[in-house]
Amino acid sequence: MNIGIVCYPTFGGSGVVATELGKALGEHGHKVHFITYAQPTRLDFFNENVYYHEVTFENYPLFKYPPYEMALASKIVDTAIHEKLDLLHVHYAIPHASSAYMAQQILKTRGITMPFITTLHGTDITLVGKDETYEPVVTFSINASSGVTAVSENLKERTLRHFDVNRQIRVIPNFVDFRRFSKQPKEHFKTAICPNGERLIVHTSNFRKVKRVDDVLKVFNLIAAKMPAKLLLVGDGPERPHIENLGRELEITEDVRFLGKLDAVEEVLSVADLFIMPSERESFGLAALEAMACEVPVVSTNAGGIPELNIHGETGCITEIGDVEAMAEHALMVLDEQNLPRFKAAALARAKQFDQSVIVPQYEAFYREVLENGCV
Repeated sequence: MNIGIVCYPTFGGSGVVATELGKALGEHGHKVHFITYAQPTRLDFFNENVYYHEVTFENYPLFKYPPYEMALASKIVDTAIHEKLDLLHVHYAIPHASSAYMAQQILKTRGITMPFITTLHGTDITLVGKDETYEPVVTFSINASSGVTAVSENLKERTLRHFDVNRQIRVIPNFVDFRRFSKQPKEHFKTAICPNGERLIVHTSNFRKVKRVDDVLKVFNLIAAKMPAKLLLVGDGPERPHIENLGRELEITEDVRFLGKLDAVEEVLSVADLFIMPSERESFGLAALEAMACEVPVVSTNAGGIPELNIHGETGCITEIGDVEAMAEHALMVLDEQNLPRFKAAALARAKQFDQSVIVPQYEAFYREVLENGCV
């Protein structure tokens, strides 16, 4: 197949999943064309089947904000014509699905049929899409899609509850590439950070309020009061200054390190003992899956689709949002030397159910279904 993929090229979950999917499809022999305003962060290797088409747009004095949706639609049309796309797969409803629909209608006037699939990732539905100024466009774009997928049952249910959707939504969960995310021999790194055998706790996110990174520090403070531990924070974002100040207030700065945005996050996960995810919204929890693939149990909230991944009492533990005391208690139980080995083994076993080799064929089958039937 000749497939176009539209996504945000950032560290966010939707962009990561879209990029990893495109790379996997290229390895399966499909031609994959990424269409976005910058090269995706995970598009870091050469494959003869993977292409990148940059969306460019000018800043005109007439426009307060550049008309990205129009530029994207035009680039989709151009790529579809010259690369002979069989279908388009857009990730994140706003504004990609509406731009895809506009491109589809333009192509029809030229005698070209191009179905498009929309994958819902979370914030496009649970936060932005519920804004009354966007709701009509989001609803129309979902219903106009040739096929729609969601990354969790929870996200599917929320979409059907909040929008007047008159079509089916197929759940295809996120996945992980075990060739990258698996436990690596990095004990020298662990020794450098935890020279006295401390437990190593990790959190990764984009440091937005919805991730509740302040809860990570509060939980860690309670853990460190009971056992020697170190905390690594991977990522960056608007909440970082607040988190740094909180660390000073709690007097735990000597045991906390900010690593910023890391490409090789799997090296950190390879030496971690526990992953903390205190989010108040998560459509799936991709960061937790990547941790579990590296044999790291997860202590998380029960937000969104996380419970579909993290099994309470087996791969880690689940708590109510904001309950830092319960989260710390669960963390101490998981980190106990009598319990940690079985939690690590269970986390790995669970992650294997979301292996790339299991999930990517589901997308391929969905593509074929859409191409054969025109709409699913």
